[in-house]
Amino acid sequence: MLATLPFRCRQFERRSLLLLTPFLPQNFLPKLRQHLIPRILSKLKDQGHGTLASDDVNPNSVAFRNNRIYHHNIMRINYTSYDVRRSQDVLNASTSHHNIMVLANNADDSATDHPFRYARVLGVYHVNAVYMGLGMINYEPLRLEFLWVRWYKTVDAISMGWHAQKLDLVRFPSLNEDGAIGFLDSSDVLRGCHVVPAFARGQLHADGKGLSSIAKDSVDWCAYYVNR
Repeated sequence: MLATLPFRCRQFERRSLLLLTPFLPQNFLPKLRQHLIPRILSKLKDQGHGTLASDDVNPNSVAFRNNRIYHHNIMRINYTSYDVRRSQDVLNASTSHHNIMVLANNADDSATDHPFRYARVLGVYHVNAVYMGLGMINYEPLRLEFLWVRWYKTVDAISMGWHAQKLDLVRFPSLNEDGAIGFLDSSDVLRGCHVVPAFARGQLHADGKGLSSIAKDSVDWCAYYVNR
């Protein structure tokens, strides 16, 4: 049995969206709203307020209370270890403890038979979202936690797994590739994971120059092993 906890942060930073916007990618807010819409509609459905499909909702109908996103330094994940004891992972995007695993069917754009997907956490956030579209009952904000992640892509998934007796091999897709960076519901995280560079394959950028200081792709390796 696996369990996750909501965010419990030692430090809590508040930053206005108006201040963050110049430093974020151009498609950050549209993609965030698109990610939040199904979660908002699911919450409204649980409360008995309508059965709209996410395709019928205009992303701009999602607003953020006080026009702010709240940033967290730490995310804690409770899980049950193999010897049936309770344990905890602490994730921090600013340290080397920033890799997570999720079930493949819980992740967006999953196109592999491999049971898990892996990602590097770029940021831990929450918003107080206000839905103003069709089926809106009131302007009560909904607190939604989410992760901003950079997805790993599996390499030769057929030869992976316990039966193959090999470590899972993954790599980062190009930042220009659709879906390379996205958002994830924090409750979908199974636990943190240990991702090790495949040193023999070398670094992706020999000159140490990447496309994004936020994604830190300048220090990417050509491939990585997921350590068991």
